[in-house]
Amino acid sequence: MRREHEVSPVARHPRLAEVDQPGFFLREFPLQTVLRDDGTADPAEVPLADADLVMLYRWMVLNRALDERMITLQRQGRIGFYIGSIGEEATIFGTAAGVETRDWIFPCYREHGAALLRGLPLVTYLCDLFGNARDVMKGRQMPCHEAWRPGRFASISSPIATQIPHAVGAAWAARLKGDDMVALAYFGDGATSAHDFHTGLNFAALRKIPVIFACRNNGWAISVPRERQTAAETLAQKALAYGMHGERVDGNDLLAVLNATRRARARAAAGEGPTLLECVTYRLEGHSTSDDPRAYRPADLVETWKRKDPLLRMRRFLLRRGALDEAADAKLRDEVREELQRALREAEAFPPKPPLETLFEDVYAEPLRQQREQLRELEAAVAADPRVGNPRHAGT
Repeated sequence: MRREHEVSPVARHPRLAEVDQPGFFLREFPLQTVLRDDGTADPAEVPLADADLVMLYRWMVLNRALDERMITLQRQGRIGFYIGSIGEEATIFGTAAGVETRDWIFPCYREHGAALLRGLPLVTYLCDLFGNARDVMKGRQMPCHEAWRPGRFASISSPIATQIPHAVGAAWAARLKGDDMVALAYFGDGATSAHDFHTGLNFAALRKIPVIFACRNNGWAISVPRERQTAAETLAQKALAYGMHGERVDGNDLLAVLNATRRARARAAAGEGPTLLECVTYRLEGHSTSDDPRAYRPADLVETWKRKDPLLRMRRFLLRRGALDEAADAKLRDEVREELQRALREAEAFPPKPPLETLFEDVYAEPLRQQREQLRELEAAVAADPRVGNPRHAGT
């Protein structure tokens, strides 16, 4: 007779011993690539016409130039903060270009390029960084926390992984309403340790909600390396625990990321549920302008990944394919620099702060009496002493 405190032996699945062997999940989730080292690719794996490929390459070049210039502006004190995506451009543009314009994007905080691709004007983005009178966020967000509703690009929030359940909820609502919309959620490798990652993926898989979970595995969660983040060999294998599809893709290969994203969207739109995409890339710079990676990361690690730079790989492919030549590439880069300089001049020409009345807007449909009184008091104080409106003023 079996007693309650007695535990029956658990039958061990015949493949468990194989799973325990090092390298098992690296084989189960191979790194998918399209671009070869010599710049060639299987024509069947090239999903776009040459003109579209050059267009995406130009976006990557613009994004790189923007990041480099904004880091300089932060060092000069012209903006307060910046967080870029140098080295991760293929992951961002490959995923953003792989979904439809009717799909909503729920960014982390490195996906500014996706917002620009969705139509966010460069001048508007720069005004958001300056927090000036043309800032569509009205000075209420820190730099690099933009939103662009016309392009279905949701607001950026600093807390880790909070956008994951937001994306799941939006996609579920769309399905309940009968809308053809797939949500694209971005997050870094560090977010896979957050509870919102579990909550979002578990619910999405259970309800077969149309979401693409795009994990930018850039090797670092600020100063914590990926190998200190999880004991799992890959991040893609985490999909198995939730009962969803997972893929591991070369995040520095624009075409591989684009193809994987299109496959994920097709599955989601067909009712087959979500996909976890692990895009293996590398953060070539610090986490942000507040971070100095030299304190925790050996320089030789970075040099290895610089040789895998996604811009260099895409350029080599386009040159080899004949879609671009040296002269056209030089012209493209000159045009990008000029475009950036024009946008900077235009953005810095606006008044440095949003109007005072914006402090009281967007809370109630109409400002309350108390708010109107407070606004009049503030306007009178500024009129009497302009330093009240400029706490960073020089002098006394």
